Amino acid sequence: MLLENKVIFLTGGSTGIGKDCAFAYAREGAQVVVVARDGEAAARTAAELGGGHLGFACDVSKNDEVAAAIARVLERYGRLDVIHNNAGIATPSKALHETSDEEWDALFNINLKSVLLTTRHGLGALQASRGNILNTSSLVGVIGQSIHAAYTATKGAMNTLTKSMALDYAALGVRVNAVCPAGTWTPMLRKWASEQPDPAGINRYLDEIHPLGYCPEGDVIADACVFLASDKARFVTGHIMHVSGGAEIGYRR
Repeated sequence: MLLENKVIFLTGGSTGIGKDCAFAYAREGAQVVVVARDGEAAARTAAELGGGHLGFACDVSKNDEVAAAIARVLERYGRLDVIHNNAGIATPSKALHETSDEEWDALFNINLKSVLLTTRHGLGALQASRGNILNTSSLVGVIGQSIHAAYTATKGAMNTLTKSMALDYAALGVRVNAVCPAGTWTPMLRKWASEQPDPAGINRYLDEIHPLGYCPEGDVIADACVFLASDKARFVTGHIMHVSGGAEIGYRR
């Protein structure tokens, strides 16, 4: 029970990697607060976790909603141990010059400004518990990706932001780390793959970009997140953990 009695505030926790993390945290004894723009989906996920968990709507790009969400957590549980900034969007699939102002702003507000807001309103509670912050980044923030310029910019920024936060908050006893998946099977990725002209070819490609030989489910990311959120990682901060099956190592046949 690596997370026994810890309270975890998880954004974007109603689907995909976030939902896998919610279940992994609950299995390890945490009380999980799942927030998402779809409040009904967040509540369903919390109910699936069992008693003691909480799920509700929160737009993590809006200051007032994040402030209210953190306040609700503290009122319910009296403490906060981990903030996992997992909420994010990847669209549009465009080169930079084709990206509109509205698309750029949406990506940066949801993927990055959300980290500002959860930290602004949750840092005091994390300092009190000597807790930690975990950010879901992406390997494309390290190596780049074609026709996803704005998205990769947010993830590259998240990686350096994680390091700067780690430096700023180390003296407070608050650790800050990030996890970087490569390809990961989620409902969104499965839908995208099924819509391609050659779905079987896409599946093969997603397997082959990982030297370990397969595109994983979200549970492998969740297991890494459990470690980083737990006291087992008590001397780990400012770390950008690649959970990528070696996809960043280099060229291969």
